[in-house]
Amino acid sequence: MDCIKIRQLEIFAYHGCNEDEKINGQKFYVDANLYTDVRTPGLSDDLEDTVNYAKACKFINKFMTENRFDLIEAVAEQTTRGLLKEFPKIKAIDFTINKPNAPIKLPFGNVAVSISRKWNKAYLSIGSNIGDKEGYLNQAIDSLYDDENCRVLAVSKFIETEPYGPVEQDNFLNGCVEIETLYEPKELLATVNRIEAEANRTREIHWGPRTLDIDIVLYNNDIVNEKDLLIPHVEMHKRLFVLEPLKQIAPYAVHPILNKTVSQMLEELQPDNKCAGCGGCSMKQMSEQ
Repeated sequence: MDCIKIRQLEIFAYHGCNEDEKINGQKFYVDANLYTDVRTPGLSDDLEDTVNYAKACKFINKFMTENRFDLIEAVAEQTTRGLLKEFPKIKAIDFTINKPNAPIKLPFGNVAVSISRKWNKAYLSIGSNIGDKEGYLNQAIDSLYDDENCRVLAVSKFIETEPYGPVEQDNFLNGCVEIETLYEPKELLATVNRIEAEANRTREIHWGPRTLDIDIVLYNNDIVNEKDLLIPHVEMHKRLFVLEPLKQIAPYAVHPILNKTVSQMLEELQPDNKCAGCGGCSMKQMSEQ
């Protein structure tokens, strides 16, 4: 990806654990790689098409002088998150904060912390089969809109599906949501679990009825294999209620293990399948591409 580089941006600020650092302050130096599209502004020669690096430098200076942290790790993390939220054209950042005057009573040249952060693409499957099903799905979508660490990019139409598993229950209303997020997989899991809890989700019966169910189906091209989190979703390729709405918004998204697109998995599962959309999300409809 193209990159705008900032080197040795000098900032006087008051970060540190020691009382002297908090009172007297010191100089910090920031290096940053801002990953963004440079081709478009390169062809248009229009400042509106690029990341204004002067504004980015002013943002870094303002953020680091108006906030105080004990750890430069926190300075790096919070400043980087702020940049990604403030400048939509920045897709990823490498950020280094240098602290050459750190209180180390030994000869040294520099102390620095470097991090890399980016907007991560994720697809969520949402479903409900209790009460106001559409209301619960829209509540989940609204919660994602309201989360500053998420950007909702697309929402599928909702479809009615028969329940999956041996438990007799009402039909489900299902959909899929495409987001960009600053959350790592475990953080995103905690977030969707919180959204489920806000919808009074209970987990009394496996495959039982629920007010709201949210699953992380895909996260970038990552493979996560942990006790409480499997990505890609372990049975997504077997489930019409996942693949049908997912195809609406991401037909060419690829399963990183099976190396098949969503369209291919759906065709293999039910070659003659036709999506029975119910009219879709009644709130915050995404404009057609």
